[in-house]
Formats: sequence, C-alpha cells, structure tokens
Amino acid sequence: MAKEKEVKEKIGVEIHGYLITKEKLFCRCATNYKIAEPNANICPICTGQPGSKPMLPNSEALKKTIAIALMLECKINFSKLIWQRKHYDWPDLPKGYQDTMSGAYSVPIGQGGEYLGIKIREVHLEEDPAQWNPETGNIDYNRSGMPLIEIVTEPDFSNAKQVREWLNKLVIALSYINALDSNAGIKADINVSIRAGGKQGERVEIKNLNSISAIEKAINYEILRQTELLKKEGKIKRETRTFDERQNITISMREKEIAEDYRFIPDPDLPIIQVKQAEVEKITALLPELPHLKVERFIKKYGIDKDSAEVLSSDINLANFFEKIASKINSTLAARWITVELLRILNWNKKDLQEVQIRPEHFIELLKLIQEKRITELAAKQILNKFIPKSFSSIEKIKNVSVIDDKKEIEKICRGIIEKNEKAVEDYKSGKQEALKFLIGQVIEKTQRRANPKIVYETLKKLIS
Repeated sequence: MAKEKEVKEKIGVEIHGYLITKEKLFCRCATNYKIAEPNANICPICTGQPGSKPMLPNSEALKKTIAIALMLECKINFSKLIWQRKHYDWPDLPKGYQDTMSGAYSVPIGQGGEYLGIKIREVHLEEDPAQWNPETGNIDYNRSGMPLIEIVTEPDFSNAKQVREWLNKLVIALSYINALDSNAGIKADINVSIRAGGKQGERVEIKNLNSISAIEKAINYEILRQTELLKKEGKIKRETRTFDERQNITISMREKEIAEDYRFIPDPDLPIIQVKQAEVEKITALLPELPHLKVERFIKKYGIDKDSAEVLSSDINLANFFEKIASKINSTLAARWITVELLRILNWNKKDLQEVQIRPEHFIELLKLIQEKRITELAAKQILNKFIPKSFSSIEKIKNVSVIDDKKEIEKICRGIIEKNEKAVEDYKSGKQEALKFLIGQVIEKTQRRANPKIVYETLKKLIS
C-alpha cells in the first residue's frame, strides 16, 4: 500500500531547434531572421501567397537532420519519406497548414534511438510557422518556412532536474556538428503524467517553452498541480497548457488535440524523399566523438579531473585546442590554464575561442616558460591577457618578466617593504594573517610579478620573526 501512495512521474520531451542553414526549407529566403527587419526575408512561398509552389526541400537541412538522428543512435529510414500537411487555423500559419514529416501515416527520418539513457522515439524535419504577437496582432514572416528539427523522446524522465541536465548535454552534443543555431536557443513541448494515491492521471502537454530554465520550472509546477488535483478530484483531464513565466504557473489553453484533429494528408506539391545508404555512410564517417565519450577519454588518457574534462568537452574547439597543448605540455597544467586562465580572458573580452587568433604553439610556449620556472605564473597571466585578439611569441616578452629567485635580491626587496609598512608588520605579529598577504602583494608588485612567491613568503616570515 505504501508504494501506491508514492507520486510517480512520467515526463517526455519534444525538442524543437533551428537548423543552421543559409536558406529556408522550401524557398531561397535567408534565415538570418534575428538581425533582419520584420518581414524582410520573405517571398510568395514562405508567406503562402495563392498560386505559389514550394521549391525542392533544402538538402543541407536534410543532411543535418540525418546527422542528428545518427548522433542519437536512431535507425535511419530508407523507405519513402512523405511530407505531410498538418492543418490548423492559427494566425502564424499563412498556408493554413504546416509541412512536416510527422503525424499520422508519416515515417520520420530517424527513430528508435537513445541518448544518455533516454530513448528517442523519433527525429523529424518540418517548417517553422511565422512569429505572431497576440498583444499587437502583428505577424513577422521572417521565421516562416525556417527548417526546424524535432526530437521526440519517450516518457523516460522522472523529474525536472533530470530533464534540465539531459537537455544541457544534448545542446552541447549538437553543437559538435554545428547543427543547431545556438543563438536561437531551443523550444520544447513537455508531456507530464503522474500516478499518485493509486490513481493514474491523463497526459498533459505544456506548449512552447523557450528556455531550459522555463522547462524546469514548468515541470516542477505541473507535478505539484497534478498531484494535488489527482488527490483532490481523483482525475486529470487530457489537455494542452501554457507556462506563464511571470507567475511561474501553467495555464489551460485547450483540450489536447489528437492526430485526427490535424487532418494530415500527403502534400502533393512536395517530392517523396528517398534517403540513400551511401549518403548516410558519408555523414556517419564525419560524425565527431560525442562529448560524454570525450570526457571519459580525457580522464583516462590525460589523468585530469572530471570537472576539467567536462569544461573542456563543453566546446569542441576548446577540446581540440586542449589536445594540441597536452601533446607538448603536462596535461594537468594545460587543463588548468585552459579551463581557468584562458576562459577567464575569453569571458572578460566576451569572446569564444574561434573568435580570436590564439595559436596553439604560442600557448605551448607560454606554458613551457612556466613549467621550466623561467617566469612566474603571475607574469604569465599578464602575457596571456595580451593574447587577445591575436597571440604572439612569449619568448619576445621574457626579458622583462623572467623569474627573480635569487634569495639575496628578494631579501633586500622584502626589507624595504617591511620598513615602509610598519603597521602591517605589527598587525601580522598580533595574529592578523591578512597583513602577511598584503606584504607579499607589495613585494610581488614591486618586482612586477617576477619574484618567486614561495621565496617571498618564506623570506618575509623569517625577517618578521
């Protein structure tokens, strides 16, 4: 009986993402909708003008859909793939229907996959509707006809945190093949059903969640709402809801549609797609190592910690950069300097690694100077700060930043600092450890970050004692 009182959640996700292509799915209009003026990238096809006919489907979009399906270990369907018209009456749909490879009688490009323990029901391609503002009534058709991929999971998730972590890893994996437009983000529909008090509720869909944060909040609220409703009324109706981010609640939109409501029919204006084995083999050969496998390999091969391996694997350019550095430099030192110092200056300058010209050989040269103790790490940081936007040979700067580790020279400098900072000396003698850090900082600054910090520390303690 105790088990019957437990709340058990079943959560499925339908992820939508914009594929990176130069042109829309059925016309030659540009896809740079975010930087274009409203209704700038449009034509009779993507605005559904009477008499207009779609062009042949964008081959680049089809190839990227296949690549995504393969990454998710899906079976690729080589049978005839038919474009379906999905009918619904909404202001953002100029034709009155959406062309999609989903729905009744359809065959998706990929199905029956799995990614990180979550089963993938299908992966298919479709066109995006326009952007409708319900408050003003204005419609921007720049997005209409954009190639949109949909990844549908089985209801294998059991909580919001699991969904969030899985989606974050999925986004990273898809960035490896440059498939999705990261600037556009992802949209998702979430299906939630629960069992509580021995009663099973109907599946509820939450539509159009446009961030991973919103997805997590919506799931958490919906689980609480359904749990209370099931215990109170004994049933949950099948419906479609939306998420109000201002109030952090879900709101009923309409009763959940079924496939028949969309009146799916094959589109007579679009050709049947036949995926070829040779094309799939070609795409498979170009697929990169997946991020979670890269993490495991980095830990095993280079002996670095899991956190560093995950940071390095979060960006394929960063991961490749690390491997070039680690082939010449101690891997632990390389991982620390890339994940901490390199990312520090990139974040400060609001740049990604591919946006700057940091050559691996220059970075290797800098770390060798540290490894051979020819410069201090503080001095190396100063050099690294100047690597953006373009790196240079570190040897050129070594004359002014070489390490001072002569104990007599450091002692002379330390004596001068002590004489000028009597109060700090007295504070340290009275037990204030921060005072010693201040004195060390004064010596380091006096030597332009060249003094060996360990010798400075030992010398100051000795002189003050």
